[in-house]
Formats: sequence, structure tokens, C-alpha cells
Amino acid sequence: MPTPYQEEFVEVAGAKIQLLKGGQGDPLVLFHSIEGSLGWRRYHDQLAEQCTVYAPTLPGFGASERPDWVESFFDLARFSLWLVQALGLEKTALGGHFIGGWLAAEMAVMSPQLIDRLILVDAAGIQPQQGEITDIFLHGLEGTRQLTYFEPKNVPEYDELFGRKPSREERTILTQNQETVVRYCWKPYMYDRSLPYLLSRLNIPTLVVWGRDDRIVPLECGQRYQQAIPGARLEVLPECGNCPPLEKPDAFSQLVGEFVHA
Repeated sequence: MPTPYQEEFVEVAGAKIQLLKGGQGDPLVLFHSIEGSLGWRRYHDQLAEQCTVYAPTLPGFGASERPDWVESFFDLARFSLWLVQALGLEKTALGGHFIGGWLAAEMAVMSPQLIDRLILVDAAGIQPQQGEITDIFLHGLEGTRQLTYFEPKNVPEYDELFGRKPSREERTILTQNQETVVRYCWKPYMYDRSLPYLLSRLNIPTLVVWGRDDRIVPLECGQRYQQAIPGARLEVLPECGNCPPLEKPDAFSQLVGEFVHA
């Protein structure tokens, strides 16, 4: 039976931030990727059986307001630390996918005392030494979506999420989200040159989850996260692209659930 969840708005720095929350137990904050909030998904539901899951919509995405001063990824990280404070969480497990994982990593190096455990899922943020992070703006939304998954037809919720033509309102939100990604992640594109050096200061249990067949962020970046963070553990999922939470929700939820409660 699905875990009940609620939608609410939290005020942070004068901005209203959309939040989905469900479950019970220790807190787990999860940040979304470039498409913004996709709602309360199967992996949220599975994790909410073990944790209190917080799934905020980042400022500038969807229904969440963006304060004028939040102009860069650095600003976004500082704002998101304020968000965690506004949620009343003194210490929390923190994670995210792609740009959400990058965000979690930046927050951890800024305020490691707030983070109990760190979960990085096919995260941007580190520049690969071989190859590059795929230019999602070059491929467009639909092209990027096809690159994201190893096999879209095997993604359990793919048809529900993407199997119909979006409404005019949904198209407006998709355009808004894309503009927000450009604002935060364009220059330098999807990485922070200083981040690999700062990660070495962390003394936080860290789980790095990566799709072996990621065509957006090379597996090398996951390996570099593991090498940079003392004691970090890397789990690579076979026949999986850039989005393990949607493509392999059962395996992903089991990994994260066991890690949070280890």
C-alpha cells in the first residue's frame, strides 16, 4: 500500500518552496534533477517506509519561487542550506540525482556538521578527465530524455511520466525549468573546479550510486567522487543510465535504505 505523503509550501528567504513529505523515521532530503519535481515517485514511496522523506522543488523550478539573489549554483547551495534549516532539521541524510547530487555535495563541503549521510546519484559537479558531461542544451529535452535511460521502455513509470503530450501549462513549466538550469549550471558547464579538492575535508559516510551505462555523466565522475571523499562507497548498477531512482527503483531504494540505516 502506498505511503501517504503531503504537499506543502515552506517559506525560505521570503520565497515559497514546494515540498513533498512522507513517511516516518530519520530524515532524508532528496533533491531532484534538471526536469524539476516529477512528483511522489515509486522510489520515494519505498524509502518512506524507512525514513521521513523530504522532496523539495528547488527555487526557480515548478511552483517554487526563486529570490532575485539566487543567480548561481553557489547561491543555490547557500539557499538550500537555509531550506534545511527552515525544515527544522538539525542533522539529516542528504542526497540527490545529477544536479541534485552536485547540490548535495556542495552543501556538504559548506556545512558538513548538518549532514549525517551523503548520497550522490550520477552527480554532476566534477569535470571528467576523459570525455565530457553531455551538453543537455544541445540535445534538447526529448533528446536528453532518450540519452538518460539505458532502456526507456523498461523504466517502470516512464509511460506515466512521459507517455503523453504535455499540456500548455506543463510546457510552460518545462521551459521555465530549462531556463533555471541554464542560470545555475551553464558556465562552467555542470562542474565546480574547486569541488574535488574540497571533498577531501569530509568525514561523512557517503554512498555514490551510478548507472554503468550513464551517457550523461561518465562513470569516471562517480569514481572521482569515491576517490575524493574519504571512505566513500561506490555502487554501480548494470543496464542503467543516468537515472537509477526511476530506472532501477527497487535496487536504488534498497541501497539507499540500507545505507541510511547502517
